[in-house]
Amino acid sequence: MIQPLDTQSLLQRLDQRSRDIFREIVEGYLSTGDPVGSRTLSKSGIALSPASIRNVMADLTELGLLESPHISAGRAPTHTGLRLFVDGFLEIGEPSRDDRMEIDDRLKSAGTNIEAVMGEASNILSGLTGGAGLVTSPTRDAVVRHAEFVPLGGREALCVIVTEDGDVENRIVEVPEGLPATTLIEAGNYLSTRVRGRTLTEVASDIRQELRSHRAALDQAASSLVEQGLAQWSGDAPGRGRSLIVRGRANLLEDAQAAEDLDRVRQLFNELERQQSLLDILDTTREADGVRLFIGAENQLFPLSGSSVIVAPYMGGGKQVIGALGVIGPTRLNYARVIPMVDYTAKVVGELLSTRRKKDTQG
Repeated sequence: MIQPLDTQSLLQRLDQRSRDIFREIVEGYLSTGDPVGSRTLSKSGIALSPASIRNVMADLTELGLLESPHISAGRAPTHTGLRLFVDGFLEIGEPSRDDRMEIDDRLKSAGTNIEAVMGEASNILSGLTGGAGLVTSPTRDAVVRHAEFVPLGGREALCVIVTEDGDVENRIVEVPEGLPATTLIEAGNYLSTRVRGRTLTEVASDIRQELRSHRAALDQAASSLVEQGLAQWSGDAPGRGRSLIVRGRANLLEDAQAAEDLDRVRQLFNELERQQSLLDILDTTREADGVRLFIGAENQLFPLSGSSVIVAPYMGGGKQVIGALGVIGPTRLNYARVIPMVDYTAKVVGELLSTRRKKDTQG
């Protein structure tokens, strides 16, 4: 497990001259993507000779904050250096007025359909940040009033959930051919009795434990139905229930500057296909207060791809976290712009979903 970096302790080891040079190097690298040399720094306002600057750069390299990529004489920040820069030097403000207006206009024009809002949010993040936009569909964790299984014919049935706020939603589950209607009724009655007045999250583990210890008075077919219903509604079934929208993969290719960069992007593309793993990392924001940032190996999902992931939760009614969105891109993302943009987009998405739910309830 990656240990959190003690940036405060590391920062205290740098004198003002080292801090100034370090900041210039990181800002230059984030702006151009190229290593920064001592001659460039001497012309940027640093009142030191190139030789003195090189000495400081050597000290910063020894601390693990800078590296010499390829055969360049210049220096670029390591992942540790980028983390120190973000935590100790970066000033995070609000998105620009133009960015806020574009986010507002495009999300509101997406209408009230959840899938359309999610897709547009991913497109916005991809287009405005130059990375790939990631958005999870919202979880449903409302108090349940009723649950039942309805036959569709053949090998399918609907698992229907009615919530206390009046929403009726369903998921398709597979059933054996010729399954008796009494089995559907039995499974529905069992599930409805145990979840009524509670959320699925609250009772899911208890129900599973009861089923696995054979304490539930259900036959194998009914137990299987209940297991499927829980999996569909909690997002445990891969590719079903919750969904993930990824837009802007091509942006990641555009930033690749060398063969090893392309290899990292290919690795990243492979990981992006693992939808459940992406949902897992985005779900880490459920316990976070605001934006989370993973740089390079800090991100256990993409440790080999040299990427940064910036994610934020979005909330529904009652200030409950119901999903997450973010951006994945090269480590030289414009953090000062992208971090507030991700945070702002999450807030707007949450407000739109809360407004939609209020209208649905009142209607």
